[in-house]
Amino acid sequence: MAKTLIPKGYKSCLGLYETQTAIGKIKTRFEENLSRMLHLKRVTAPLFVDPKTGLNDDLNGVERPVSFDVKETGETAQVVHSLAKWKRMALYRYDFRVGNGLYTDMNAIRRDEEMDNLHSIYVDQWDWEKVIDRSQRNLDYLKETVGLIVDAICKTLDEMKRDYPQLPVFLSRDVSFITTQELEDMYPNLSPKRREDAYVKEHPTAFIMQIGDKLHSGKPHDGRAPDYDDWQLNGDILFWNETLGQAFEVSSMGIRVDSQSLAEQLQKAGCEERRSLPFHKMLLDGKLPLTIGGGIGQSRLCMLLLGKAHIGEVQVSLWSDEIITECKKAGIELL
Repeated sequence: MAKTLIPKGYKSCLGLYETQTAIGKIKTRFEENLSRMLHLKRVTAPLFVDPKTGLNDDLNGVERPVSFDVKETGETAQVVHSLAKWKRMALYRYDFRVGNGLYTDMNAIRRDEEMDNLHSIYVDQWDWEKVIDRSQRNLDYLKETVGLIVDAICKTLDEMKRDYPQLPVFLSRDVSFITTQELEDMYPNLSPKRREDAYVKEHPTAFIMQIGDKLHSGKPHDGRAPDYDDWQLNGDILFWNETLGQAFEVSSMGIRVDSQSLAEQLQKAGCEERRSLPFHKMLLDGKLPLTIGGGIGQSRLCMLLLGKAHIGEVQVSLWSDEIITECKKAGIELL
């Protein structure tokens, strides 16, 4: 069971009423900034999908989706883990062209998620996806897109600090790019999480690249499903969180698999049976557009920009009695 971190002397600079108002402002402003910079159109997205389509995100392959039977159809539905694959299918169905994309509110239940300062069984994020052409499936375009997202986040913080000058948060637009193998080489005796903490403390805005494949140690930096990100062209955006004194992930993203990288990654992951699923078959047949996309945590971003110590201060979820007691004793007000 994860342990709750209580920062010494922590006190939120915003009360409950101000916090709720500020959350609304962040969500409105960031959506506007992100959609303008990446040329995205807002669309409606599902809360649940048919598991037979292969559209649900398998995350690390061990998480159990929340399932329920549908009385009218007699079928089983799954609450989404994310919309990583659904978005790509939507771009195909809605006939989006190169250079344009979509974003949506994604709400999910991850029943096996550990509960700590950053993790909840309730997940809310902006899921986005954009059509690209073959010439953009490269590291330069990935880095360019990361820079635009970081700029949208920093611009939103600038706007929030005009309304709430007491916010104690400072973010850098200067992104440091590093691969997971370079991190392992730098810090061979540290765990992946500790490597991120060590690096991001010195480089307060970072993009950790190439997540999913095995490193020289024989282990991956972190798990990543084999059927959406290209493991050579993906990564996580992290900021240094001064409140918690640690690296803080706000987004997982990447250029998506094409038919070749999908086939290779399914084989590496031992998931070749997925080739027969409708989504995977269309991708292998080259029928789906080439895309880049990701998810940006809504509660994570609100937590970061408002200098909060616990994700329960910006979202309503369920918590263990131990977490509730610890937070109450420390003056951390869970919603």
